[in-house]
Amino acid sequence: MSRLLAAEALGTLLLLTAIAGSGIMAQRLTADGALALLAAALATSAALFVLITLFAPLSGAQFNPALTIVLALRREMPAARAIAVILAQIAGAVLGVVLAHAMFELPLVQVSSSLRSGPGLWLSEGVASFGLVLTILGTRHAGGNVAASAALYVAAAYWFTASTGFANPAVTLARMLTDSASGISPADAPAFVLAQIAGALLAMAVFGWLWRRV
Repeated sequence: MSRLLAAEALGTLLLLTAIAGSGIMAQRLTADGALALLAAALATSAALFVLITLFAPLSGAQFNPALTIVLALRREMPAARAIAVILAQIAGAVLGVVLAHAMFELPLVQVSSSLRSGPGLWLSEGVASFGLVLTILGTRHAGGNVAASAALYVAAAYWFTASTGFANPAVTLARMLTDSASGISPADAPAFVLAQIAGALLAMAVFGWLWRRV
């Protein structure tokens, strides 16, 4: 259990370091919004591929409370373990943002002023989370490469969703603490988290129906 929690905390920490750090670096190097988004998408998806590959044997490389909730509801892990895993993910995510700030010599803890609100963004987060969880469940079921599938989906979601595809409650909560381009204001985060969980639950239901006899 201790190794599982450490793997989830460390994996989520490194994921958020990649997300926040690449956002800060892109912001410093270019004023071109499209180029900055492309750089962040490439850095995040590359890191995610490596982290899933690295930590999957230890914890399943969940790194996402929405996915962990789905796994618990599917009875793939006990509820108590799922709660502990989610807390480890959130703690790791917060520390990942702090580490990114330290590397760029910024205030370690900030409050984001990036406003992200509205029906289009909430729908985007539901779609992003739905697609990510369905991708993971379906690829696992088919015996495919989960690391590659999840990383490619995340890279795509940066571009095809209006919200840039957070798709992860731990990521959302941690990004409240950076006032860089990757941040989200604390007032806007709860709606993102609710949309992400709703999308994940819908993905679980759709997966259970579509693949029930496959």
